[in-house]
Amino acid sequence: MELVDDVYQCDVLVVGGGGAGARAAIEARKQNVDVLLVVKGLFGRSGCTVMAEGGYNAAFGFVDPEDSQQLHFEDTVIGGRFLNNQRLVEILVRDAPKRIIELEQFGAAFDRIEPEKFDQRYFGGQRFRRTVHRGDRTGHEMMSALKEEAYRVGVEVLEEVAITRLLTGDGRLTGATGLDLIHGRFLLFKAKAIVLATGGAGRLYSITTNPYQKTGDGYALAYNAGAELIDMEMVQFHPTGMVYPPSASGLLVTEAVRGEGGKLYNAKGERFMARYDPERMELSTRDVVTRAIFTEISQGRGTPNGGVYLDLTHVPDEVIEQKLGTMLKQFLDVGVDIRREPMEVSPSAHHFMGGVRTHEDCRSTRLRNLFACGEVNGGVHGANRLGGNSLAETQVFGAIAGKNAAEEAKRHGYASVPRKALEEEHDRIFRFESGEGVLPYEVRSRLQRTMWEKVGIVRSRQSLEEALREIAQLRSRLNEVTVEAGLRYNLQLLAAVELDNMLLVAEMIARSALLRTESRGAHFRSDYPEEDPRWVKNIVVSRAADGMVVKTVDPVITTLAP
Repeated sequence: MELVDDVYQCDVLVVGGGGAGARAAIEARKQNVDVLLVVKGLFGRSGCTVMAEGGYNAAFGFVDPEDSQQLHFEDTVIGGRFLNNQRLVEILVRDAPKRIIELEQFGAAFDRIEPEKFDQRYFGGQRFRRTVHRGDRTGHEMMSALKEEAYRVGVEVLEEVAITRLLTGDGRLTGATGLDLIHGRFLLFKAKAIVLATGGAGRLYSITTNPYQKTGDGYALAYNAGAELIDMEMVQFHPTGMVYPPSASGLLVTEAVRGEGGKLYNAKGERFMARYDPERMELSTRDVVTRAIFTEISQGRGTPNGGVYLDLTHVPDEVIEQKLGTMLKQFLDVGVDIRREPMEVSPSAHHFMGGVRTHEDCRSTRLRNLFACGEVNGGVHGANRLGGNSLAETQVFGAIAGKNAAEEAKRHGYASVPRKALEEEHDRIFRFESGEGVLPYEVRSRLQRTMWEKVGIVRSRQSLEEALREIAQLRSRLNEVTVEAGLRYNLQLLAAVELDNMLLVAEMIARSALLRTESRGAHFRSDYPEEDPRWVKNIVVSRAADGMVVKTVDPVITTLAP
């Protein structure tokens, strides 16, 4: 019997079907190469981009003419607490306006104040209104257009397939292995260049805004292939997720609510942001607002359901209905009319600032034909992401990654894949069919609790060391994990493969957080509560023969630095 059930061959393999992956596939296909887009879920319906509500940052200056790309650059670097790769920020602010215009050429439509001028709203940490939007369903609008354009230019799409390993040889990627989630088939992908666009890892935490697919697969794939990762300790917790009913816990309450005038109150009726950032109030950066809400709740000033109040009742009904229609329906579905009563919210794991370390062309620093874009890529956001920069990031760096991957593919042929590598990966995946009776969900739930409680919004040496011990204990239970063999659409097998990735990524985060003995951006240490100027350094994680290597490097600085 053949080891591999099917073989796919392409010039460029794009892993991930969100905004970054779609844009990369489109750009690569425009270079006249064969492109295969592989999605763990359904193209256009899975991932984070389609769920994104708030908007896309671009310094057009349509609403605030005094805005500029220089000021967008400065706000991003200051918000990132100077850990950003400033050359990547420079590219982001320069190309964001071009890419959103292309989105409209693909068929997207965004809100306008005049026929030739986008409407723009405030988002936290930004001095001007630069966030372009389509009500509070901007990501959905983007993905609809990207999906249509991808099919129009001839991108081949393979859905419900999880990439499980990147295969290497002579310092290059030779292809990848995959698991057909519908039929349980073991697949081989031969490719000349690979683009990772797999998103983040919010499902490492028990409370998250992220969909079920976000289990850190791309970080694990890159690490195991020999790539470097950067800033993995920088996990953003969105200040406002739903807290009630329990079934909706963590569900995103978009920053657009605060951008349109929403105010935060504690259970005593105090507008508490005056204590934490009296100048910017609710439009402070996400790290500040998150810790403010966390503090109010932990000090006993939270609501009966364990949150704080976010109030829009002073905002005209027509504004809520026109610009926050998704939020209005989301709360009406649970019996809350946000036009008449406040929402209850609390923080929720949301976005990873860290990821694959790349050059300006989105090429991995270690593997010449590996490219990364979107949330799986690291460096652009530093220690804290500004809301609205991530949708822009998907399009700016998706286009760059796709173009350069195609050019790389044109320079090389296909490499052979050793059978030994395929045998090892096949055995790794299907070993779960002969485990010792533990369901993957049991271990996964314990890991999520550990990460939330010990590697969450507030950390310490004690909590991080405890987390690392618990992660090691949970990893030792992997051989006990069992799935039923031969099922069609075997979600248990997928959960077991994802769990392996999640444990690895959890260790990266905890080790990086333990090394950083200060508080900066989204990383807060109760035992080192102040920002330390000696720690204007990035933390880089990589794989070595004797285990995980964690080291520091200096950030990339440009002449545009504020």
